[in-house]
Amino acid sequence: MKTLVAVTILSMALAGCVNPGKASVQEEQLQKHRFVLENINGKAVTPGMTPAPEIAFGEDMAISGVMCNRFSGQGKLSDGELKVKALAMTRKLCAEPELNELDHAIGTMLRNGTQVDLTEDQLTLATADTTMVFKRAE
Repeated sequence: MKTLVAVTILSMALAGCVNPGKASVQEEQLQKHRFVLENINGKAVTPGMTPAPEIAFGEDMAISGVMCNRFSGQGKLSDGELKVKALAMTRKLCAEPELNELDHAIGTMLRNGTQVDLTEDQLTLATADTTMVFKRAE
């Protein structure tokens, strides 16, 4: 009887350690990949923008990209949240208002932290206010 109780308690303890949700994205899954922005908050990005809005992940989570302005910084991925403490960004004013809005959105997301999801070739960065969906570039 004591053995049965011990096995039951051990089983319940181990079951509590299993994460029922999806696994967090790992740095290795992002590194050395480039992603092009497809939509923000469900609204498709205007096709043919030059340059095309994108984000890239280098070795050791060096992050770079462009919306209207270029940005870069050292990213840190922890429990599915991506943060870039010292994000550097150029500061030109863009002719297209949509690109200026994208600059502001990506800057805020990366500085304050954004949840990251990678499903096949689709990267999603999401906060309470903004969701950006990217597609892996060839």
